[in-house]
Amino acid sequence: MNTADLGLPVDVPSTALFTDQYELTMLQAALRAGTAERRSVFEVFTRRLPEGRRYGVVAGTGRVLDAIENFRFDPDVLEFLRERDIVDGETLARLADYRFSGDVWGYPEGEVYFPGSPVMRVEGTFAECVLLETVILSVLNHDSAIAAAASRMSSAAGGRPLIEMGARRTHELAAVAASRAAYVGGFTSTSDLAAGFRYGIPTVGTSAHAFTLLHDRERDAFQAQVNSMGRGTTLLVDTYDVAEAVRTAVEVAGPGLGAVRIDSGDLLLVAHRVRQQLDELGATDTRIIVTSDLDEYAIASLAAAPVDAYGVGTRLVTGSGHPTCSMVYKLVARAGSADPAAPLVSVAKRSTGGKTSIGGRKWAARRHDAYGVAEAEVVGTGRLPEELAARQLQIELVKGGEVVAREPLDAVRERHTAARADLPLSATQLSRGEPVIPTEYVNGRSESPAGA
Repeated sequence: MNTADLGLPVDVPSTALFTDQYELTMLQAALRAGTAERRSVFEVFTRRLPEGRRYGVVAGTGRVLDAIENFRFDPDVLEFLRERDIVDGETLARLADYRFSGDVWGYPEGEVYFPGSPVMRVEGTFAECVLLETVILSVLNHDSAIAAAASRMSSAAGGRPLIEMGARRTHELAAVAASRAAYVGGFTSTSDLAAGFRYGIPTVGTSAHAFTLLHDRERDAFQAQVNSMGRGTTLLVDTYDVAEAVRTAVEVAGPGLGAVRIDSGDLLLVAHRVRQQLDELGATDTRIIVTSDLDEYAIASLAAAPVDAYGVGTRLVTGSGHPTCSMVYKLVARAGSADPAAPLVSVAKRSTGGKTSIGGRKWAARRHDAYGVAEAEVVGTGRLPEELAARQLQIELVKGGEVVAREPLDAVRERHTAARADLPLSATQLSRGEPVIPTEYVNGRSESPAGA
């Protein structure tokens, strides 16, 4: 069963306090000013990719949908706000009845994105949209960072399986989200049982060095594990002497031993030596799994080694040096009054220092060349050009407050594989570089600028 289909709540009773205080104080001030009911459009985007990265990966969309559904101010939460005197009585009454009733559009989860890509668009009244900023950004920034790192690692692995095993290197709830994002990015399994339970991700795991150290002899530990798990298990062979451990492992399990795991040392050298030894002992089908602080560069360096699978922890769950995507949530259009029929006015912050924004509700499409390879991310306002209609990227995720696009995680994973394959070959290079395709802006805005 894939529990991602079930819309399960996050691991707290409500997501309403996954927000910054100023979102509530803005609501209070807008209620007093009479502007809270103005129709508004917020967009999520990033101004730049992490340094050296060539594409981003949209991940966490399914979790965002869960968070929106569970954004409820229950009595305990309201009492907390009242006791702290964070907002006034009128605002508390409004929060008590909060239900998001607007629309959300966005890139489907697993899709790739580039600087300026409107990866999510939230539309509704200012009162209901402004409260969702922090929870949306916290999910998308974290999950997309992990998925991007996972995507680079899966490219470097060249089809060899990848095991996510970073739960002990991050917050316990972040670890579950990281497992999910890693699966989107191309990992095949996780050691985290909570992630397996919640999202249906395949789980793996056998033993650590502590199990070997528990026993009087390494042979005794191997025999106990084989007796318990069968000859197809994976034996950890670097607690003491690797060569001796490999010999003992084959003696205990026979040539049908499933795999050996190497967790330290010069992995390239040791993998070659272990493969030769296994073959000489007749264990030609025994696989070699390597772990030990791997990242995409270490994985790429092992491309020529006789390695069958990789286990990755710390570098994966921390985004391989980039733990956030720096996505922002900006108001890009709003109505001039609370009248539902009032036209939208494009708005944008005027700023220097690389923090500029482009106003207006935007569409996005990806243009391909004659060979079917992506050549540009086209972002615009107003009418979508007919020639790009079939390449439109945004889909409807929430309509009138109801989720309309929840999907199995395996479908998301497959989408990412296809999206990455559509990019130029240089997208998978690990050397530093600019985004693999440029972002082009088309100004055909249907809203007038503020003040016009």
